[in-house]
Order: sequence, then C-alpha cells, then structure tokens
Amino acid sequence: MIKFFEILNEKLYSNKKNSIATTLIVVVVLFFMFSCSKAKVEQIGAIKNRSAMPQLHATEITTIISDSGVTRYRISASRWDIFDRAEKPYWNFPDGIHFEKFDINLKVDANIHSRYARFDVNDKRWELRGKVRATNLQGELFETEQLFWSQRERRIYSDSVIKITQVSHIITGLGFESDESMTRYTIRKPQGIFPVDKSAGAATPTVAIPASTTVPTIVVVPARQPIPAPVPVANTKK
Repeated sequence: MIKFFEILNEKLYSNKKNSIATTLIVVVVLFFMFSCSKAKVEQIGAIKNRSAMPQLHATEITTIISDSGVTRYRISASRWDIFDRAEKPYWNFPDGIHFEKFDINLKVDANIHSRYARFDVNDKRWELRGKVRATNLQGELFETEQLFWSQRERRIYSDSVIKITQVSHIITGLGFESDESMTRYTIRKPQGIFPVDKSAGAATPTVAIPASTTVPTIVVVPARQPIPAPVPVANTKK
C-alpha cells in the first residue's frame, strides 16, 4: 500500500512538471505571435496612410483647367502631385509652375510664373512662392516673393514687398491687392515711384517715398493695350 502511494505521488509530481513546461511553451509561442502580429499591423498601417501619398503624380505636364464648363487656365509644370486624401486636399507643384489665365473670349489676359505653387482644393486658393513673376494685359510686370490667388473671391493679393514695372515707371511697396486680370490693383504701403530711364536701360529714382512716410493708397487703372508675350517657363527649379 505504501508503495502504491509512492508511485501515485511520483506520477502526480511528473504530471505537474509537464503541465508547467507546457504552460511555459504556450506563453512563449503566444508572445512571439503577438510581437509578429503587432509589427505586421504597424507596417500595413504605414502603407495605407493615404493622406501622405499623392493620388496622382505627373511630370512635365501641360493641361487645361475648366470651371463650370468654361476653360479658365492653362498650366505647365515639371511636377504635379495631387493629395486628395489629406485633411485639406491640395495640389502641389514643388518644382514651380507657369499658367495662363483666359478671359471669357479665351484670350490670355494674365500669366504667372513661380518656383513653387500649391492649390487648396476646398478653399480654391493658390499660393505662389519664390521669384513670382506675373504679366497683365498691358504688359506690366509684377514681381514678389509670395502671392495668393483666391478663385472664390476673384482676387490676387500679397503681404510681401511688390515691384511693378510699367512702361514709364517702376512702383515699389509693401502689400498688394488686385482683380484676377491684374489690371486694377492697389498697393497698400507705397515706398517708391521711379521713372524709367529708357536710354540707360534702368529706372532713375527721381521720386522716392520713404517707408516711414504716410501716403495715400495707390490705385491704378491702366488703359487697355495689346496682349504681351507670356513669361517663359524656363528655370522652374527651387
């Protein structure tokens, strides 16, 4: 009888050891599976982050953009990325852009060139940065480092330094606002008006307005003239 209990006790102890070993193996396997599963989930999540990936990536493009069935713009760019899943969908032109704006008769009434551009789809607003150059119907050249164009409000504006080269004068100032054709514009803080010395090929500063001087806002409404040649699309790199 004593021998029987000794054998039974030995078997129970052996089964207990096997049970503990089995439990340890199961825990290790589950931990390994959980770690692999977590790494896989993180990897898949990164791939499916559509907000950081463009729906469309195009290079060396020229395209026509219409609004309400009417042709409005012609765009040329070295690179065009469309981020449609971003919190605020936008188009990105990291290598610059050149576009021409058409009037209702499909004639070019303004063209703009910059080294970087972004278009916010919901706000219908362009942001242009870096050596921004625009030409209107009168052949006037507008130069600044940053320009905004709100299609919804039908206006173009800037808070940066602006330089406007006319046929007979060069006007400089801080802050600028215009209609979409850039034929009626306002300089918020004029700083200087310089007659153009055509014989010397440069402007002669015979009239200058110090920045600290309070002056009235300049509003210019030029007369209509023939359409100028568009600004070349060359050198769009940032």
